[in-house]
Amino acid sequence: MNILVFGKDGQLGKAFKALFEQLPSHSNFHITYLGRAQCDLSKEVDVLAQLNVAKPNLIINASAYTAVDKAETEIDLAYAVNAKAPELMAHYATENNATFLHYSTDYVFDGSKDGVYIETDMRNPLGVYGKSKAAGEEAIELAFTNSSKGQFAIFRTSWVYGDGGNFIRTMLRLAKEREELKVIHDQHGVPTSAEWLAQISLGLALDSQGKLKQFPSGIYHAVPAGETTWHGLASFAVQTAINAGIELRAKPETIKPILAVEYPLPAPRPMNSRMESAKLRSALQNAGLNASNSYNELQNVPEFPVWDGMVQEYVSKLAAKGLI
Repeated sequence: MNILVFGKDGQLGKAFKALFEQLPSHSNFHITYLGRAQCDLSKEVDVLAQLNVAKPNLIINASAYTAVDKAETEIDLAYAVNAKAPELMAHYATENNATFLHYSTDYVFDGSKDGVYIETDMRNPLGVYGKSKAAGEEAIELAFTNSSKGQFAIFRTSWVYGDGGNFIRTMLRLAKEREELKVIHDQHGVPTSAEWLAQISLGLALDSQGKLKQFPSGIYHAVPAGETTWHGLASFAVQTAINAGIELRAKPETIKPILAVEYPLPAPRPMNSRMESAKLRSALQNAGLNASNSYNELQNVPEFPVWDGMVQEYVSKLAAKGLI
């Protein structure tokens, strides 16, 4: 089977590469990994050329323009990468009966809802980044609506962390440098492990022998259970590092909660990024898969793991590797 992974140098792309290399069925795959050096996603000709060369049965778009604030001025670039490139991938999938996995964001919502967001809630992005991601979702849906071939999953996720730069690692670095930190406490969401996100993605798309399977095409909210704030996440990560024996100048009690309005940024952020993952849990359960572990461990587990356990494991591994 031919697999094409866009975004190999990002946190999610690295997670997919590590996961594929662990799978018993890895030898059955011919995988092409593409980063910016191999494919400029802002150029349609580059995207089409890579698709036509790789001839993928499975397309994984782990790439995106994610510079939320710069997007306010780099509008054309954001739309080219986040909307047009996924549209081209979707059309290829429909024309060649391929499976397409794409990743979107909580930023497609305005964050004004009181409760958790579900997949059918209206998109209402606040800034250019969110608008470009929403346009990408709409283009993918339209491409598959007009075709009877291929299948797709758009995984909406939030607050991703993995092998690379992210909020958790930034907070831990600052906690080594400063005795006091100020972190926003009125924006709510769910931290999501890139490793876990890759696992559940393949859980939906591949069977235990590494073969493509059918699943209901559509949008899936893909976040662990529970919720927190940026302040809650920073405090938890710092305490976990301290418990792992890391000496930090800042302590949980010296991380001061502030309001989002006290830390103005060029692009607006949703205040509420909480999303309900029941649809994805159901899809995985119907396939007889364990949502807590790797995709090929065949057990029926009804609930997703809570975010804090995965963050604790992540920070502990960083400490053990001397990366804090």
